[in-house]
Amino acid sequence: MPKINVYLSDELADAVRESGVPVSAICQRALETSVKRVTAIREATIGDLDGDPTGKLPHFTERARVTVKLAIEQARADGSALVGTEHLLHGIVREGSNMALRVLEATEVDPKKLLAELPAPAGGEQPADKFSGPLANAFELAVTEAITMGHNYIGCEHLLLGLVAEQDGAGGQALRAAGAELRSLRGAVSAALAGFVHQREQSSKAAGDPAAAVAALVGKQLKPLLDRLDRLERHVGLE
Repeated sequence: MPKINVYLSDELADAVRESGVPVSAICQRALETSVKRVTAIREATIGDLDGDPTGKLPHFTERARVTVKLAIEQARADGSALVGTEHLLHGIVREGSNMALRVLEATEVDPKKLLAELPAPAGGEQPADKFSGPLANAFELAVTEAITMGHNYIGCEHLLLGLVAEQDGAGGQALRAAGAELRSLRGAVSAALAGFVHQREQSSKAAGDPAAAVAALVGKQLKPLLDRLDRLERHVGLE
């Protein structure tokens, strides 16, 4: 059976050895799942855009599907023969309420100015009926970003990362020219999603028991301070 080397940080390698988890089985399952998802997106981005092409995009959220539909509409309005990365960027901005826009704003990139920096439409007469090569690559990179983050869905934030990572399309070029950098965007996506999850948890608690929600939030904020005071008191012998 062929072998594939997997490199881990020293800390993670030590933790894996201590836990005794079945590394081979876990890696095989993770790789199998990842290969299926990447293969599925490749198949979905090949061929004509008949009917509703977003139905063929596996694991896309509803907002991500709307964004792709808007991209197709923009390409056809421009008279382009292909739906390109610039059209997907249009779709992300036009959708108007997705996580990608929050991430761009958090990294001080103005989404509306981005559109002004895109090249003017070629003005062709053929309606767009295929995804361009760069856009297909951006979709695949978005899937890879989601897998790397441990997400089982493709959202607009992943599409944004895919656009920035893709080197040839006009959408990614405009993003990078505006200061969008892949590493900082990844950090902003992680922070935004963590904040969203926290907000949702607090809203859920508040709906059930407002007093308990307030107590939980205050307790979470005060605990580090109380722990620090306790350590200081023990250090100076007050306990």
